[in-house]
Amino acid sequence: MNPDTRLGAAPPTRWLDGLLLVAGILLFWQGASWALGTEVLPRPLRTLAQLQREVLDPDFPQHLIETSKAFFTALLIAVLAGTCLGLVLGVRRLAGDVMEPILIALYSIPKISLYPIILLMFGLGLSAKIAFGVIHGIIPIVIFTMTAVRNIKPVYLRSIRCHRLSPWQSALHVLIPATVPEIVAGLRIGFALTLLGTLLGEMFASQRGIGHLLMLAIDRNNPPTIMALALMLFTFATVVSVGLLQWDRHLRRGTQS
Repeated sequence: MNPDTRLGAAPPTRWLDGLLLVAGILLFWQGASWALGTEVLPRPLRTLAQLQREVLDPDFPQHLIETSKAFFTALLIAVLAGTCLGLVLGVRRLAGDVMEPILIALYSIPKISLYPIILLMFGLGLSAKIAFGVIHGIIPIVIFTMTAVRNIKPVYLRSIRCHRLSPWQSALHVLIPATVPEIVAGLRIGFALTLLGTLLGEMFASQRGIGHLLMLAIDRNNPPTIMALALMLFTFATVVSVGLLQWDRHLRRGTQS
């Protein structure tokens, strides 16, 4: 068989696999709803109808804007700060060896236990949600970037010394381009955890946002709204994660070619 034919057939196969996976999830969801009862787990069609009602609610755009501002600000801070700190710890091996177990320990701590401290430091409002999102997402980005710099090819480091590049020039022209695939891999995890942290911040101390709506639905024992908001968040996270995964694969193919 022609290799080009095999390569051309791969994307349709992946699309078919994706459709089959979605169909399987929907069938499992429908079956679970029949088994548990619609009062516990609403059916897919009812969830979609409830999601439409939530989106068309006049107050929904304000909640969506609030969550979007907190999440994207937290993600930007986590990516920039995590990448810079990871580059520094990767280049300075002694500092990295000291900080790595500390970062792993911080990563394993349930972040919700730190929320009272976050509230005392930043108060109620947008700043606390941003801070809570950052502390969730920054550590994976730091660890992935640090590991990538440690595993960089020696020829890159020799080129830095030969050209006598400054730290800023070294990071911008050598280290970051050489470690982009690993940074993107860390970004995939950091994205999901930043979104989780932002929503948790809205659930426990906020009057606006998607997390606040979700907490209201939990307090009122409203499974249709809970499932509708969860479906919306799951869809958003899945689409972005698939996009980042494709970007990661593209970058790795480029480095291997």
